[in-house]
Amino acid sequence: MNIALLEKKIGRDFKDKSLLKKALTHRSYLNENPATGISHNERLEFLGDAVLELVVTEELFNRFPEKEEGELTITRSALVNYQILAQVGWQIGLENFIFLSRGEAKDTGRAREVILANALEALIGAIYLDGGLPPVRIFINQFVLVNLDSVLKNGLKDAKSLLQEKAQANLKLTPFYKVLEERGPEHEKIFKIGVYFGRKLAGKGEGLSKQEAELEAAKNALQKI
Repeated sequence: MNIALLEKKIGRDFKDKSLLKKALTHRSYLNENPATGISHNERLEFLGDAVLELVVTEELFNRFPEKEEGELTITRSALVNYQILAQVGWQIGLENFIFLSRGEAKDTGRAREVILANALEALIGAIYLDGGLPPVRIFINQFVLVNLDSVLKNGLKDAKSLLQEKAQANLKLTPFYKVLEERGPEHEKIFKIGVYFGRKLAGKGEGLSKQEAELEAAKNALQKI
């Protein structure tokens, strides 16, 4: 695996190459390859999560002096959630450089998104240890904060509104919701609802009300698309 290609993609020539390799090493890989001499990336992930939060918080604090703490917190959470971080990982081709066990390498969907997001945080931690805050600010600005305008436009909306916008823009149709199941006593009824694109079931969700179940179904559909 030529990690120099990743360095080229992110514009960072690591002084300590072992830091980069550690950031790319998932715990599962060491279970199959215990003699590598390199530890897994979870400590770097812990550090990178804190560094990412600091840099994003500082940027939001300076960019939006009129916003209150609560609104800034919501914006930050929307910007650094695992789905956004996974998208960044895909953008830089990170999945091609992560050291995984054979079993983990077969994971898809949410499991793969989480692995990618965690590896991205570990990469941020490695950049910070290798060069300090200046290069990590450049990286976060280039690959994470670039999504801020999109998050402000879409990410703070409820899932049903966002799903409807995406479906109308991309598929030229409006999602509709259908009760798939009701169970439990009348005072504690649980609803299971599906959201459809035409005849295709796009997502499912459960809740103590139809509204809650519809919202969960929309979230499920958004994760898939």
